[in-house]
Amino acid sequence: MNGLQIGDVIIPGRVLIAPMTGVSDLPFRQAASRQGAPYVATEMVACDSFARGRPDVVRRAAVGEGLPLMVIQLVGREAEWIAKGAKLAEQAGADIIDFNMGCPAKEVTGALSGSALMRDEELASRLIGAAVEGTTRPVTLKMRLGWDEHWKNAPDIAARAEQLGVKAITVHGRTRQQFYKGSADWKAVADVKRAVKIPVIVNGDITDLATADAALAQSGADAVMIGRGSYGRPWIATHLGSALAAGGPMTEPDMKSRLAILMDHLASSLRFYGDALGLKVFRKHLGWYVENAPFGTSATRREAKATLCRIENATVLEKAVMKLWQDGLVMSAPIASV
Repeated sequence: MNGLQIGDVIIPGRVLIAPMTGVSDLPFRQAASRQGAPYVATEMVACDSFARGRPDVVRRAAVGEGLPLMVIQLVGREAEWIAKGAKLAEQAGADIIDFNMGCPAKEVTGALSGSALMRDEELASRLIGAAVEGTTRPVTLKMRLGWDEHWKNAPDIAARAEQLGVKAITVHGRTRQQFYKGSADWKAVADVKRAVKIPVIVNGDITDLATADAALAQSGADAVMIGRGSYGRPWIATHLGSALAAGGPMTEPDMKSRLAILMDHLASSLRFYGDALGLKVFRKHLGWYVENAPFGTSATRREAKATLCRIENATVLEKAVMKLWQDGLVMSAPIASV
């Protein structure tokens, strides 16, 4: 099977790009979608702030034209706001609504949201039910293996979620207390797969064909979700998806293609946020593009990244990036003098 069905939505691929706070904004989703990504979720959207219309939160769920699929991820701890958030997400054009029970960040778990909900299965069930009842669109759930090594209840929560009407489940192969340390335990995700009949998506440490193959084999999952592996690589869903379908190998874009993708992504960021904020927001992406560039050494790429990320004029930055790519090596003094 080369695709995935979630409720009434057919996703033409088995590589999904995760919701990532501060990363998967509209310009990033547009960049990935233009490369052929079939599924790219929004940043995490707080339901209560979303329902109250806070501009920064609404912007995270910006729909935008030209996206093949609109996936809005919601986070919260009160059933009323979860239901309202799900309804608003549907009204905003969401094809799929994802409920976050996986975020390990202290500011999220400290507010009894995200992965903290895995410690309270009754509350988690009420919130999942509220999301499902609040919308006619398919609701999915993203979570971790559990709170810690002694509290791995993902299979139980998955079974509850399926009974409540959730249409697919994504599991990051770590506990909350691990954050992103150690290695993702893909084998443990197999327990979730055995507990439900709906699609299961495995997440964590998947960056290439070898890790995707291993994650799928060990978990028995139906698809993979890429998070940090997509940093500076908005093409990964398409290239990895094609490799999985064909049995390998996986290719990466050539140097010229990467430059075009980078410049297109930068232009989208400037249009969406305006020049000043757009440059600031894009710096993290720029750094990842440069770190992954197919030239120079890790040291020279870090030097180029530092130089480029200090530029505060969009036109100057565009010229500097083009010069770096044309040279195919790092020359920090010429870059700084552009």
